[in-house]
Amino acid sequence: MVEVTLWGPLGQLAGGKSKVEVEAKDIRELFRKLAERYPGFEPWIDRGIAVAIDGTIYRDTWSKKLPEGAEIFLLPRLA
Repeated sequence: MVEVTLWGPLGQLAGGKSKVEVEAKDIRELFRKLAERYPGFEPWIDRGIAVAIDGTIYRDTWSKKLPEGAEIFLLPRLA
C-alpha cells in the first residue's frame, strides 16, 4: 500500500481528496487502479501524468517500482 499525494486538479478527480492510498507495486498498476476507482483519471493518464517518487520525477516509466513508505506525488503534465 502506498500513499499518493494528488497535486492540482487531480485531487478533484478523487472527490476532493489530496491524498489517497492505493495497493500498487509499480506506476502502471497505480494508474490502472486509480482509473478503476476514479474514472475521471483516465483522460488525464492518457494526456500524461508525471510521477514524483522521493523527489525524482518519472515520465513514461510505467514499470518503475513504488517502494513502501516512499513519498509519491502525481502531477498533471504542463502543455
